Amino acid sequence: MEKNFVIAGFGGQGVLLAGEVLANAFMLDNKNVTWYPCYGAEMRGGTVNCEIVMNDTEEVSAVNLKEADFVVALNQASVERFVSKVKKGGWMIANSSLAKEIKTRDDINYVFAPMTKMAEEIGNIKMTNILALGIAAKVSKLTSIETLTNALDNVIPPHRKNLLPLNLKALKIGYEYDLLHA
Repeated sequence: MEKNFVIAGFGGQGVLLAGEVLANAFMLDNKNVTWYPCYGAEMRGGTVNCEIVMNDTEEVSAVNLKEADFVVALNQASVERFVSKVKKGGWMIANSSLAKEIKTRDDINYVFAPMTKMAEEIGNIKMTNILALGIAAKVSKLTSIETLTNALDNVIPPHRKNLLPLNLKALKIGYEYDLLHA
């Protein structure tokens, strides 16, 4: 079974880090995976996205696919850019702190969560990306919070290990988010 994710936002939101953590989690789960970053020349503040393609039985077919099973959009521009890329029956997981709660398609599933607001409540808006990753993991059911915890530890560089406890808290809050009220 092959599944693909797009994580998108603006530079500085940790989009690429979130994608790298998810890809690492899939590797820890012994799945075939590829991670493909895409960012503009403007970097911080500009558009950033990455694609993670996971296959649990075969080699990954390709990246930059026409459709995604899951799109995690951290801002309005990313919702607008990628909503058309969500496969029929797929998921748009959007940060309602920075995106309008508008359902433009009736053939996909939506989760709107105030991710930036939730990250502020734990003390650092830079945790929005990992909080979003927790929500995406819960929605997809393709990896566990335990595996994501190990992946975070693997991916966070040594000079940022002091932020690991806060990242783990954000991951847990995202994973435990009540999807019925999203």
